[in-house]
Amino acid sequence: MIQPRTLKGFRDYLPAAMIPRERLMETARETFRSFGFAPIDTPTLEHLEILTGKGSEETDRQLYQFVDAGKRPVGMRFDLTVPLARFAAQHINELGTPFKRYHIAPVWRGENPQAGRYREFYQCDFDTIGTESVLADIEAVTVIDSLIRAIGIDAFTISINNRAILNGLLESLGLADKATPILRSLDKLAKIGLEATNAEMVNAAGISPEQADQVLSLAQCDGSAEQVFAKLPGILGDNEKANEGAARLREIYDGAIASGVSPERIKIDVSIARGLDYYTGVIFETTLDELPGIGSICSGGRYDNLAGLYTKQHLPGIGASLGLDRLLSALETLDRLSSNSKPCPVFIPFFDKDHRDDYLRLATNLRKAGIGTEVYPEPRKLKAQLKYADGHGFQYALIAGGNEWERGEVQVKVLAEKTSEDIAYQHDAPEKLIERLTTS
Repeated sequence: MIQPRTLKGFRDYLPAAMIPRERLMETARETFRSFGFAPIDTPTLEHLEILTGKGSEETDRQLYQFVDAGKRPVGMRFDLTVPLARFAAQHINELGTPFKRYHIAPVWRGENPQAGRYREFYQCDFDTIGTESVLADIEAVTVIDSLIRAIGIDAFTISINNRAILNGLLESLGLADKATPILRSLDKLAKIGLEATNAEMVNAAGISPEQADQVLSLAQCDGSAEQVFAKLPGILGDNEKANEGAARLREIYDGAIASGVSPERIKIDVSIARGLDYYTGVIFETTLDELPGIGSICSGGRYDNLAGLYTKQHLPGIGASLGLDRLLSALETLDRLSSNSKPCPVFIPFFDKDHRDDYLRLATNLRKAGIGTEVYPEPRKLKAQLKYADGHGFQYALIAGGNEWERGEVQVKVLAEKTSEDIAYQHDAPEKLIERLTTS
């Protein structure tokens, strides 16, 4: 016998786990579409040269890659943004700009599994390609805010920075050529602390502890949005790039507030860097106020040069990604997930063999009214069927034996409350039952 098991870092999803996953995906789709984003899909496998050198040294190490039957080096996508850049370069002439897309699909990274992180996981991305407008940056913040609220979360923080501020400061310090290792080190600040980040910069970028301190002085610029904006000129001096980055960050903040995002949910955080190399402008990280330790559940930013690897046409981009599995892990920790393992609310026990067709017609009438309904497949004892219904998270059980059918009514049993009531029902007059099931 072959032992049934999954690979390390991979997992099966039972119905109780898949139902909330699919609901989150549906919410994401509805939110993205409400802003005008259209769905696309790309292949799991890409030519290896499409993927390598686009994220970071870490993502290159984590890449699942092999030589296929045609002796071509190929890799499995590690995110949805790099394939989008290739997609845009290949199809933008027929799509036009600005092109707004969303993509909900699995990606793969051979990293060490931990809470909320697997080697196969879903991302829910939205991006706008072909514009450098600050309105696209503002809209990205607004989409994130709308999405997290639509999921049912109120206590969260969207942290915003601009890579141009960091890059400008590094230029003024003569460290522009070491920006990549410095920013990757800075990205670890929240996890490892100030002292360890200083040491990381010194070791990874080959700079002095004093230079690392100068970089970290920017990262320690904290406070309310107004306080941070007031402190930045003194830290940035007369560096044009850094000050332009701060001015654009201010525009994004003000625009997001004008779009209805609560100021309490936005934090101007000049310490965040995002570890991926392709970001060039504004960057986002979204954390849950009740569970900040789990990390960002929705991250992204502006990448104005990524498509330049595949085309001479200038195709700037801005977008973000909802970490579906990390968010689900957080909601599970916070006990915010339903235990339902059934996707429909109504259960019809089949316990009177003489009325099989009545049960089927009843179920059909409810489904026509948009009410999900399951009929038990075997004529077993009612008690056993109700136990099944109770254990699988159904909301209602509709009980009808010979007496009920003769009287023209159905007993509606509310399983969680262990209450029941008789409701008039005829196959050609189901309105009262439908009203009862849809108004409670």
